[in-house]
Amino acid sequence: MIRVKDPGASRETAEVYLPQNLRLTYEDYCRMPSGHRYELVEGDIRMTPSPSVFHQKVSGRLEKALRDWVESRNLGEVYDSPIDVVLSEHNVVQPDILYISSQRLGIIKEAYIRAIPDLVIEILSPSTAEWDRGTKRRLYVRYGVSELWLVDPESHSIEVAAYRGSEMIDSHVFQCGSTLNSTILPGLTMDVDSLFRP
Repeated sequence: MIRVKDPGASRETAEVYLPQNLRLTYEDYCRMPSGHRYELVEGDIRMTPSPSVFHQKVSGRLEKALRDWVESRNLGEVYDSPIDVVLSEHNVVQPDILYISSQRLGIIKEAYIRAIPDLVIEILSPSTAEWDRGTKRRLYVRYGVSELWLVDPESHSIEVAAYRGSEMIDSHVFQCGSTLNSTILPGLTMDVDSLFRP
């Protein structure tokens, strides 16, 4: 309600409060200004900072190695960020790299991926490591990821975790000097040293 103190005074109006239980949706997410990377988790928007140059080098090497191996065997599709993975109306993420098997290509829509990929790869950075290891990992497991790779450019290591439903069935950390392999892509190997070379 507007109250006038005196004819020369400014008007007073009630403060506007947003509901505390407001949860943004994918539709709201699509209205965010362009030029930034966003993720929507449980209805809350998070802006993701730009990655470092070394992060991008590691990402490019990993994505190329995985794409070459998958495409040469006609096993499915590999994508890299930015690409929206819509898990629900209130959960939209952008993994650094993802793989979708040929049996599940129907989840690929024109503007986004509409379900959890078979393999999700997150490349950690100081500003996102806790987020990727905690919140996003729990989200991926909840929505049924088969395999998750957490790539750490600082320690030059890659954790590969395989899941069946919400249960972890295998986990291994590959350090420099070792060869990475995958549970869901039998025969795939990667030399860890080559991924992290300067």
